[in-house]
Amino acid sequence: MKKYNFLAFDIGATSGRAVLGTLVGDKFEMQELHRFPNAIMELHGKYYWNIYQLYDALKESLTICARRNVVPDSIGIDTWGVDFGYLSKDGTLLGLPRAYRDPYTEGAPEEYFQRIPRSEVYRLTGIQIMNFNSVFQLFRAGQEDFGPLKAAEEILFMPDLLSYLLTGKKVCEYTDASTFGTAESGDEGVRGVLVGSGRCSPLYHAPGSDAGNSGRGVDRRACPGNGDRQSTGHSGRRSRHGFGRRGCPGFGPGVCLP
Repeated sequence: MKKYNFLAFDIGATSGRAVLGTLVGDKFEMQELHRFPNAIMELHGKYYWNIYQLYDALKESLTICARRNVVPDSIGIDTWGVDFGYLSKDGTLLGLPRAYRDPYTEGAPEEYFQRIPRSEVYRLTGIQIMNFNSVFQLFRAGQEDFGPLKAAEEILFMPDLLSYLLTGKKVCEYTDASTFGTAESGDEGVRGVLVGSGRCSPLYHAPGSDAGNSGRGVDRRACPGNGDRQSTGHSGRRSRHGFGRRGCPGFGPGVCLP
C-alpha cells in the first residue's frame, strides 16, 4: 500500500514547528520533527522578523527528513497574515520584513480614512479594520519614506516569501492577501488609493495550489527528482500553498508597487 508523506510548517509569532503527516490507506498519523524559535528583532526603533533564520529552520527540517529517509510528497507553510517583505525588480529581498507588533501603525487607520471613508474600505475589502493590516503598514512606510518601499517593485507575504526563498517562485496566496486590505476590490482606481499604485493588481493564488519546487540549498535527499512541491498560508485565515515533486506551472509576481 502506497505511503504518502506530508510536511507541514506551522510558524507563529514566537515559535515554529515542522510536523510530518503520514497517510497509508485510511490511517493518518502525525509527528513533530522539529521546533524552532521565532523572535522579533528590534533595530533602531523598528521591529522586524528574521526571515533568514526561519528559512534556515525550514531547511534544517528537510535535512531531518533526509536523515530519516523520509521524502515529502508535498510541503505546506502556514504563518500569520499582514506582514510582508519588499522585493526589488531583480527579485532581491530588500531587508527584513517589518513585524505587525511594531507600534508604527498606531493611529494609521484614522489618518487613512481621511482619504477614503472607513465604510467604503470595508465595503470593498470585507475584512476587519485593524491598525496592522498591510495597507496601513504601507501607508505608514510611505510617510516614513522607508527605504525598502522606495526601492520595491513588489511585496510577498510571509508564507509566500518563505516559499519564494525555497523555490524561487513568486506567488500571492489569496487568503493571505485578504489581510492586505485590498483583496476583494476589483477596481484599479480604488486599488491605487488603497495601495498607492494603480499600475498592477495582485495575481492571486488559490489555497492549496502548487507554489513551486524546492531549489538550491535544500537537502536533496529529501527532495529527489524536481524537488518537493510546496504551498503557503497564514494563520487566522491561514494561507496555504503546496510545493511538490511533480513540477508546477510558472506564476507571476505578487503585489506590485510603484
